[in-house]
Order: sequence, then structure tokens, then C-alpha cells
Amino acid sequence: MSLTFNLPASRTEVVLEEIRRGILTRELKPGQPLVEAELAARLGVSKTPVREALKVLSNSGLVTFSPYKGASVCVVDAELAKSVYDVRMVLEPEAVRRSVERRSPDLLEDATELLKEASAAISDKDQVALSLLNRRFHRALYSGCGNPLMVSMLDDLKDRAALISAVGWETNPSWRREWNEHKAVLAAAKKGDADGAAGSLRAHIGDFLARILGAIGDR
Repeated sequence: MSLTFNLPASRTEVVLEEIRRGILTRELKPGQPLVEAELAARLGVSKTPVREALKVLSNSGLVTFSPYKGASVCVVDAELAKSVYDVRMVLEPEAVRRSVERRSPDLLEDATELLKEASAAISDKDQVALSLLNRRFHRALYSGCGNPLMVSMLDDLKDRAALISAVGWETNPSWRREWNEHKAVLAAAKKGDADGAAGSLRAHIGDFLARILGAIGDR
């Protein structure tokens, strides 16, 4: 695991981001035990920030705890993928539709810049950057919906969605296809076509779920 720390706010945040990165890049494999002492030694910290980080990652859906086996990396199966994407299909297109109706030019500018950055990351095949840009792009479109609770609920899904995406990308790195789908959503949003943006996003989410289910053998 690479250790490139840039003096964040706390040691726990350092550990949290390193473990999250390891899970989302598949360096830490699904089902792999996460032993506090081993992680602490690899990261050069005590067990306390590791323990705290694992609790946070458990709440965000990247880590599971067993009373007998302790912490391990969450395993993505068809049930988890369907559950997460079912919620996204209900909430996110509606949040984007409302954002477009409210016309938030700053958010559209952010989404445009993120799409440009994603194009460069695709060329570099930088999965870590793509995962981060993907979540930031989606958030730029839905965060202006005017409903803080809706935004919070979608934010709470971001780690689970990123983990599921990593499974899909491992089998089928369809980054360029998704970039084109994002481009279509953004184009509709810029035109003020709220229903069009919501519809394009719904199709994008549904198509990606279908690819993921194919990747894990549940068609």
C-alpha cells in the first residue's frame, strides 16, 4: 500500500483515506480480513486510528464486522448492487431534475470541469482519479436540488456506489462509455431540460447496474 501523506487534519483521516483507497482500487480484496495490528504496522501508526477508521468505513459500507472474524472488506453481490442502485434510481434523477429546474450555473460549471478532468484520467487509465471524479460529477449535478436531506441520503451512498463501480470496472473498464453518458446528462442540464437530464441519468444508472450484474453473474 502506497504511503503518500499530505498532512491532513488528523492521523485517523490519513488512515481512513489510505484504507478507502486500498479498497476502491482492489488492493484490499473483497472479503479480505482487516487486522488492526497489520494495518497499523503497514501505515506506521498505532491501532487506535486504524480502529476508528474501520468504524467510519463500516458506516459508509466499505467494511463489514463479524463477531467472530472481526473486520473485513465488504463483498459486493447482486443483492447489495441492486439495493444501492435501486435507491439511486429513485432519488438521484429526481434530485438532478430539481437541480436543473433551480438553474445552478456554478454547479454546471463544476460538472463541466470535472468532465474535462475525467477525459484526461481515462487516457491515463487512472482508476483512483476516475472514481473520485465520478462521485464529484454526480454530486455537482444533484447537490443543487434544494433538499438537504435528499443530498445527504445520496452522499451516504457514495462509498457503496464507488465499491460497486470498482467491481464493474475490474471486469469491464467502460470509462469512455460512461463519460459519453455523463456528457449527455450535462448537455440536457445546460439546456435547462430537467426531464431530459433526469431521464438520461436514469438510463445511465440502469445501464451500469446491468453491466455490474453481468460481471458478478446475476443477469
